[in-house]
Amino acid sequence: MNRKSMYLALCLAGTILPYTQFVPWLFEHGLDVPLFFNDMFANRIIAFFATDVLVSAVVLFVFIAFERRRLGSKLWLPAVAVLIVGVSLGLPLLLYLRETEAP
Repeated sequence: MNRKSMYLALCLAGTILPYTQFVPWLFEHGLDVPLFFNDMFANRIIAFFATDVLVSAVVLFVFIAFERRRLGSKLWLPAVAVLIVGVSLGLPLLLYLRETEAP
């Protein structure tokens, strides 16, 4: 499997796996934003993972900004992916886009 195919497979996994946890929560509670953040920081272990992901998202936004010249008009795709799904989609999508562009 080449890199581009691997990154696409990781995009798929990075979308499906997180949503297997989020969609049932969403059906149970609706779009209750305060409850979402309360649950996201319910204890120190969960807060550890949530903080790690939030910091990773900020780092990824900075990386996306640095890749502006290489990505050109596709720059918005990984940023939107981070906002809609998370780092698990945004990072492999950014890497895929880097592979599709000429050096």
